[in-house]
Amino acid sequence: MLFSISADYTPAALVAMRNNPSASRREAVSQLVEAAGGKVVEMYGTVRNGPGAMLIIDVSDPQAASIISGVIKSSGAVENVQMNRLLVMDEIVQIRTKAAEIAGSYKSPGQQ
Repeated sequence: MLFSISADYTPAALVAMRNNPSASRREAVSQLVEAAGGKVVEMYGTVRNGPGAMLIIDVSDPQAASIISGVIKSSGAVENVQMNRLLVMDEIVQIRTKAAEIAGSYKSPGQQ
């Protein structure tokens, strides 16, 4: 399962990275993701609300993504952490197919 985790670096983290610009954040994150049984697909820098990062991970257990996100958040080095499940297009087709099968079983309010 693919997930994206995005976050903005805190001022303290930015100072630490400026003081040691060659330190690899991807390596640090890869160790965490691998410890949780997953792998890093890609990591990007972002400039959304200030310097930050977006991580794409592949994990077999959705709980692992939540654990990874929580560990990253609790480090205190990031803020505005967001996690999203990413779906490949084959999964989207399966979802649409299932939605078409069950759509008639739901009644909107007032249509009992």
